[in-house]
Amino acid sequence: MAKEKRDIEIKSRADTLPLMGPDVRPWPVTPPPTPEWVMDNIYAKRKAQEFGKFLEDNLHLNFIFDKPEALQGVRVLCNGTWLISRMFAASLLGEQGAEVVHIEPPGGDPLRQLTPFGREEYMLKDNVTGEPCGLDFLHEFRNAKSITLNLETEEGRAIYKEMATAMDIIIEAWPPGYMDKLGIGYRQLSKIKPRLIYCWVGERGQWGPMKDELSKHGQRMLDPFSAAADSWIHNTGFPPDQCPRGGKGGDPMRSGAWLPSYVCGEQAAVNILAALYWRDAVSGEGQFIEVTAAEALMDILDFDIGWYGFNRSIKARTGAWDPNLNQYEWNPCKDGYMMIGGQTDRLWYRIGMCIERELPEFGRLIHEDPLLKEMGARNSLQGLIKTYSITTKWLRDINRIEAEQKLMEYEIAAGPVLYIDEVAEFPHFKYRPWVNTIETQFYGTVMYSESCAAFQHRTPARVKDLGRPLGHDNGEVYQKFLGIGPLKLRELKAKGVI
Repeated sequence: MAKEKRDIEIKSRADTLPLMGPDVRPWPVTPPPTPEWVMDNIYAKRKAQEFGKFLEDNLHLNFIFDKPEALQGVRVLCNGTWLISRMFAASLLGEQGAEVVHIEPPGGDPLRQLTPFGREEYMLKDNVTGEPCGLDFLHEFRNAKSITLNLETEEGRAIYKEMATAMDIIIEAWPPGYMDKLGIGYRQLSKIKPRLIYCWVGERGQWGPMKDELSKHGQRMLDPFSAAADSWIHNTGFPPDQCPRGGKGGDPMRSGAWLPSYVCGEQAAVNILAALYWRDAVSGEGQFIEVTAAEALMDILDFDIGWYGFNRSIKARTGAWDPNLNQYEWNPCKDGYMMIGGQTDRLWYRIGMCIERELPEFGRLIHEDPLLKEMGARNSLQGLIKTYSITTKWLRDINRIEAEQKLMEYEIAAGPVLYIDEVAEFPHFKYRPWVNTIETQFYGTVMYSESCAAFQHRTPARVKDLGRPLGHDNGEVYQKFLGIGPLKLRELKAKGVI
């Protein structure tokens, strides 16, 4: 009932607002499966009706607004510009129920203006001021409020210091030493509030010989530099002798998404929650935390560092191939790409049996090449080239659905590589529903992906709103935390403080 009431309230409010920005694509084009169909055709086949019903009754997103929030009552202040990592960390806490306030300079976070190809038509306009906002910023501004504050002014710093005393957590992403130089960094604030948890996020860190720096023109080091610093970019891309159609073999490649920033934000949230537990359950003390994108990525570099320490060699760039496994990567087919997993001898031979039904060449390859019978030899470059070439020869004449059906008959791990439009219409994600739309308060209908912590039994995370016009919550927040009323706010705005 709580969710239905919330949906009705937001929908009725949204119906009175003009839809701003680009046309919204009709969604879903096809309805998701019904619970009855899933029960009869999925759970029943596995004889898991009782367990399936337990999971749906306790984890389905239809029920999340009836349940408490794990971080209800926790207050978070997010402060900085540009870095997605700070916003992602704050959004993860906000989805768990924390009260999140974003501080932006009076001119706004430059990240608001980031849009593909610099095209304003790819931005959404709020229904309050009509100001455009980029989708990067909007996607991570979840369950939060926006206020403006000029920290370069003495009065602004005094307001910030007073705000900080009302907070449990501060997430900061200014250049190293900036807040400390202004007298409002952790060293100063912790003396006023010893229980404060203060997390700084950046690319390579605030200390050490290669710490984050501003250029002489004031430019900041952003996302790609962290991935360059820890060999992530070096590891990503095709090797020289695996040149795909239309591509350049042998060159490194940065991630298409802002992966370093998101990994950094995730690790920041984990560190903050650990510090929150330590404070509330153990010591009563807050602490300072530093999380960098370069080191967060380094933590997920697989065995690269261990390999280098083991035999002094640099693991070669292998593209999508995995030197540990064959097969275990995407393969081009008639209408896209297929992911096939043959990480064990059992699966490897099952792939062979499946393919040789229509392409006997694969069977001959297994029988006639003794090297391919041994896992280590199969994973050599020569073995990879042989097996993937023949697999692709089989796949090129069939589409992804046909390939998946044929491979699944042999209980082979396989699945199509989906395009984003297919993800949005994928029955599984619509049914759970992981892909969803929300009638936002300020930006109309927005399609989004649900919180990654939504499937918790008792305290699921949830998305209540996306995006906020710049400074929209100045009145509410400054009144609530500092008792500043409308007249004083107008005075502060006239003086350039907010």
